Amino acid sequence: EKMQTLAPTARVQAKQQASRPVCRHQGRVRTVVRAQAGPVEVDRRQLLATASVAAASLLTPLQASAAKAPKGFNACEDLNDGYKFLYPFGWQEVTVTGADVVFKDVVEPLESVSVTKTKTDKQDVSDFGDIQLVADTLAKEVLTAPGQEVKVLSTNARDLNGRNYYEFEFTASNSNRYTRHQLAVVVAANGTFYTLTTGSSEKRWEKMKDRLQTSVRSFQLTF
Repeated sequence: EKMQTLAPTARVQAKQQASRPVCRHQGRVRTVVRAQAGPVEVDRRQLLATASVAAASLLTPLQASAAKAPKGFNACEDLNDGYKFLYPFGWQEVTVTGADVVFKDVVEPLESVSVTKTKTDKQDVSDFGDIQLVADTLAKEVLTAPGQEVKVLSTNARDLNGRNYYEFEFTASNSNRYTRHQLAVVVAANGTFYTLTTGSSEKRWEKMKDRLQTSVRSFQLTF
């Protein structure tokens, strides 16, 4: 059967994104570059399983040349897992269950960027289906907690070095409490499904959107 509801463990993961500490392991290297302030049929069951079960990791941060990071951003490159991206200056690394790495604003709790990676037997993200279907499935069933009203606002596909990247924008509303405006990019390669997600409150979206879009568009695999 192609279609299946999201597994309970996957649905609680998004809800726990900022609660429990991750188990850390030695032996990996991350370089953190700090700047100056300034149509195939989708196997939905496998897509959900692939995107939801993230492996935790410890990466040892090393200071590198600030000249490589644009003004207003830090650059993070995971030399072991083979990805890199930019994130806003001043955000701090935190440990979060199910995430490979997370940076967040210590003042604005809804502003963060995270990367998760899971095993997959798909060779490319397009093997999961077209971009709209993948975006709808991930936004509504993996990247948000149950009970939220989720709307996918836009999608964009890009090709880099022969790999397809799916980018999408969505909002998640929690009753009358708040709305989080989010961006994500996913890519699959060498048996791994990578997801970078970032966002802010709807109230601060106009102020933050350019920086968050830079983070999403900077994400790329390095192998």
